[in-house]
Amino acid sequence: MVTLRAETGAPVTAGPGTRWTAPRRAGRAAWWPRAAPAVLALAIGLWGIDRHGSVWRDEAASYEVARRSLAEIWHMLGSVDAVHGLYYLLLHCLFTVFPGGLVALRLPSVLAIAAAATGTAALGRRLAGPRVGLAAGLVFPVIPEVQRYAQEGRSYALVCAVVVAATHLLLRAVAANSPLRWAGYSVTVLVACLLHEFAVLALLAHGVTLAVTRTPFRALRAWGVAVAVAAAGLAPLAAVSCRQSAQVAWIPPVGPRGLLGFATLALTGLGCALVARGVKGIGRLCAVALPLLLVPPAALLLVSLLDRVYVGRYVFYAEVGLALLLGAAVEAVRRIAVRRGVPRGWPVAVVAATALALLPYSVRLRTAQSRTDDVAAAARVVRQYAAPGAGVLFIPAERRESAVAFPRDYRGVADLALDRDAVTSGTLVGTEVPAGAIGERMRATSRVITVTDPAARPGPGDTPQDAAKWRALRHDFEPCDRSRVPGLVVTEYVRRGACRPAFPHRTRARGPEPRARRR
Repeated sequence: MVTLRAETGAPVTAGPGTRWTAPRRAGRAAWWPRAAPAVLALAIGLWGIDRHGSVWRDEAASYEVARRSLAEIWHMLGSVDAVHGLYYLLLHCLFTVFPGGLVALRLPSVLAIAAAATGTAALGRRLAGPRVGLAAGLVFPVIPEVQRYAQEGRSYALVCAVVVAATHLLLRAVAANSPLRWAGYSVTVLVACLLHEFAVLALLAHGVTLAVTRTPFRALRAWGVAVAVAAAGLAPLAAVSCRQSAQVAWIPPVGPRGLLGFATLALTGLGCALVARGVKGIGRLCAVALPLLLVPPAALLLVSLLDRVYVGRYVFYAEVGLALLLGAAVEAVRRIAVRRGVPRGWPVAVVAATALALLPYSVRLRTAQSRTDDVAAAARVVRQYAAPGAGVLFIPAERRESAVAFPRDYRGVADLALDRDAVTSGTLVGTEVPAGAIGERMRATSRVITVTDPAARPGPGDTPQDAAKWRALRHDFEPCDRSRVPGLVVTEYVRRGACRPAFPHRTRARGPEPRARRR
C-alpha cells in the first residue's frame, strides 16, 4: 500500500485538503521550466516531419478520409473505422483551413505531444517538485516511442495529451471534491475515449491510484459517478465498433515480442522508482505514474487472451508514466552526483551521450523504412509504369490504400477489380466485383500492374477475387518488371512473350514471391 505523506512526513489520505502539490518556488525564471518541454517537443516533432514524402497505410486512411465531406465520413463510419471517427472529423476541420498536405496531417500529433510534454512536466512538478517536473517533461519527447507517434497521422498522440489532462483533473477533483471538477474530469476522459476506445484503460489506472492512496469513500463515489457518465457517453460508439470488430482481425496473438516489450517497460519503470526512492514526493509520484505505466498495457494483454486486440500503440499514453519515473530517477542521480562532488558538467555530458545514442534511431524514424510500408512511393511507381490500356490490381484488396489516397498517380490506369469506390461504398478501399468479372476484365487487358505485399503469392486463404487475380496472371501473363518500395512491391505483367521492361536497368522479374502476412 502506498501512502501519501504531507510535508511534515505524517501519513495522509487523498481526500479534500490533501497536498498533491510539492511546495512552489516563486521567481522570475519560473516560466522557462514550463516552456522548455514544449519547445523541445516541438523541435523534435517538426524535425523531418514530412519523412521524405512517405506515408504508411494507416496514415493513408487518415489522409484520405479527412478529405471527404462530412456526409461521406458519416456514411463510412457506419460500416468501418468508427473508433477513429472523432479524429477524422478533427482532421477534416483542419484540412478545411490548411491545405491537406503531410505537414497538416501530422501537425496535430506534434502539437499534442508538445501539450503532453508540458502536462507531464506539470504532473511531475505537482507531485514531486520542480526539478522532477522539468526532468520528466524533457525526457518525455525524447523517448523513442514518443518520437515515433509525434509524427504519426493518427489519433494516439492526441489521446495521450487528453489522458494527461484527465490525470491532472483527477488530482484536482480528489483534492477539492468539487462537482464542477469531477464534471470536467468526466468530459475529458470521454473525449479521450472517443478519440480511441482503449483510452478507457486509463480509467483503470486512475482507479488503482485512488485505491493505493486510501481515497475517502465520497471521493471514490464521485469518481465512480464521473466514470459512469463517461461510459454512458461512450456506449453508442462502443456498440458500433463492436459490430466492426472484423476490422482488427489482422492483429496476431500476443507472442514473445509483445510480452518482452511489456516486461521491459515494467522493469524500467520499477527500476526508476527504486532508484528514486529517496526523492521527496516519490510516494505521490509512484501512486500516479506506476498505475499509468503498468495497468493499461497489462489489462490489454489480459483481454488479448480472450480476443486478439493487443497492439502497443493502443495504450501509447502509458509512456507518460515512464517519463514521470525517469524524471524522478534523473533527480535522484543528480542528488547523488552533487553529494559526491561530481563536476557540474557531468549531467550535461550524460544527456548529450544519451542523445547521441538515440540519434541513429531518431534519424531512421524520419525515413520511409521506419514504417510498415510507403503507399505514396508505390503510387509514384505505378505512375511511372502507367501506359494507355494498362490495368492495375491490388493483392490483397486492402493494398488499394495507395490508389485511394493518391488517385492522381493512378490516372489513366483502370482498376480491374473495382466495383464501387471507397467513397460510394462507405469503406476505406472500396468493394470488388465477383471473381468471374475480374477474369473477364483481365482477358481484355494486355498489361497489368500489381501492388502487393513484399512476399505475396497464391494461397488457400485468398478471397475468391484474389484467387481469380492470381489465376489469370499465372495463365495469361508473365512478370516483366518489378520495383520494390518499403513494405510493398509493384510488378508489371504483360502478355507472354511481350516483355519490354519499362526500366531496362532492373533485373527482370521472375514469377510470384512468397506470401506475406496480411495486415
